Amino acid sequence: MSQAPTLEGEFDYIVVGAGTAGCVLANRLTEDPDVSVLLLEAGGKDDYHWIHIPVGYLYCIGNPRTDWLYKTQAEAGLNGRALAYPRGRVLGGSSSINGMIYMRGQREDYDEWARITGDSSWSWDAVLPVFKRSEDHHGGANQWHGAGGPWRVEKQRLRWQILESFAEAAQQTGIPVTDDFNRGDNAGVGYFDVNQRRGIRWNASKAFLRPALQRGNLTIITGATTQRLVFEGKRCVGVEYRGGVAGDIDFVAKARCEVLLSAGAVNSPQLLELSGVGNGERLQKLGVGVVQDLRGVGENLQDHLQLRAAFQVNGVRTLNTMAAHWWGKLMIGVQYALTQSGPMSMSPSQLGAFAKSDPDDPSITRADIEYHVQPLSLDRFGEPLHRFNAFTASACNLRPTSRGTIHIDSPDPRKPPLIAPNYLSTDRDRHVAANALRLTRRIVGSPALARYAPKEILPGLQFQTEEELVKAAGEVGTTIFHPVGTCRMGAVDDPAAVVDSRLRVIGLEGLRVVDASVMPVITSGNTNSPTLMIAERASAMIREDRNARVSGTQVQTPSTRGTSVSVA
Repeated sequence: MSQAPTLEGEFDYIVVGAGTAGCVLANRLTEDPDVSVLLLEAGGKDDYHWIHIPVGYLYCIGNPRTDWLYKTQAEAGLNGRALAYPRGRVLGGSSSINGMIYMRGQREDYDEWARITGDSSWSWDAVLPVFKRSEDHHGGANQWHGAGGPWRVEKQRLRWQILESFAEAAQQTGIPVTDDFNRGDNAGVGYFDVNQRRGIRWNASKAFLRPALQRGNLTIITGATTQRLVFEGKRCVGVEYRGGVAGDIDFVAKARCEVLLSAGAVNSPQLLELSGVGNGERLQKLGVGVVQDLRGVGENLQDHLQLRAAFQVNGVRTLNTMAAHWWGKLMIGVQYALTQSGPMSMSPSQLGAFAKSDPDDPSITRADIEYHVQPLSLDRFGEPLHRFNAFTASACNLRPTSRGTIHIDSPDPRKPPLIAPNYLSTDRDRHVAANALRLTRRIVGSPALARYAPKEILPGLQFQTEEELVKAAGEVGTTIFHPVGTCRMGAVDDPAAVVDSRLRVIGLEGLRVVDASVMPVITSGNTNSPTLMIAERASAMIREDRNARVSGTQVQTPSTRGTSVSVA
């Protein structure tokens, strides 16, 4: 592996972005010694110690060393509030700063992808073996899980009485207990599995990039901010990026085969638009020359909005009081140093629950609410913990109908794009939000929690009617960091699609998008491992297409299903 500060040259493949998808691509493609790969990352190495200590996400989110520091536009559905919108800017990308929860989603999510794209290879039955191939599951290989893969999945190394009681309360409201959220139906309550190894974060850089570092056909450049894609006619032939010691020199790297855009749901549409791929009318108004008019670029933004309900409790210890004094913090630190367990090994959320927001609504056929439950409380992320014992139960709508946008408003690549998630903009989403808060109150009002006399401190019992609960959702709602869909895949004749089901940008050659932005519909759960699966599938597709070109054979593609197309 070469890790030069700057480089101009020619490679078979250029991967833009060393996040989860980019790390997978770099690893899988360089397994072929005849293939050369350049991996460009705007951030630095993942050598910051807080990346690897699980609770260190508190010091990585909002830190320019590891986070792009994006903000949304003011959101009408959030009562005019703008949100911080964390995205990883470091090797490993968002897998270096996220909640480490291993979650695939539901069977129906992928079957819907297959229906939208017209390609059955995206169905649950087709992608399950891909998930299993990557996985190194704590329970070993079985019908649902894989062992020996690079993506380590472990049980959490802690228990909290308040969480045990919440799980019991959830069961008393009709939510069954589960020991595995990843069998295609994640309904139930239980502890999340996490991407950790012995209490230390296991990010995509450790899992996929480090094993490839000694390969001579992989070149990684950190501190390299991609400015634009380079086109010759309708073919993408390379990228222009800014690097150098001072980060102020432009370089051009060329791709013999393909450029693979893995910059994420925010930066991938931004780079496409900066390069002339997007809504032609919008780009012309900004003075950007149009290479390909694709109106879906930057549209279809979906995210999970979490509604943070917090409850003060008595007679049970939580992290609030455990960490309230210096000696408590010292004991927490000693426990982690000696055993890699305890509060410092915590993912942001430990207990999960999946349920129907309204069990009496026949239109809701599967769980549409996910809970992230924590033995702590605070007014808002980044602020100090409350000084009294409390817990937080955050509920998010798994399948929002609201759709947002991400678009550039300047041809200057240094200017961040405009991010407008458009939360709670549909009647359906507002109704689900109100029902989610009602369900939270039913769970907390169950006998299992009564012994702790829970008192709602957020959003507060003054919110009771549907209209008031929607207002409350706007006050406590915040992103749970799952943006997807801004370069969605679909059939080639779908005017909203940006890539086909093999992730090739429609109407162009030599360019694919491989990251969470290609999801046509958000998965019903945390989105990191589904993104990893997408990259595993893309790697196989790219190698298949390359082998077909080299051998002069024929390959069947989704856009021409039923016919043979030469790719020689």
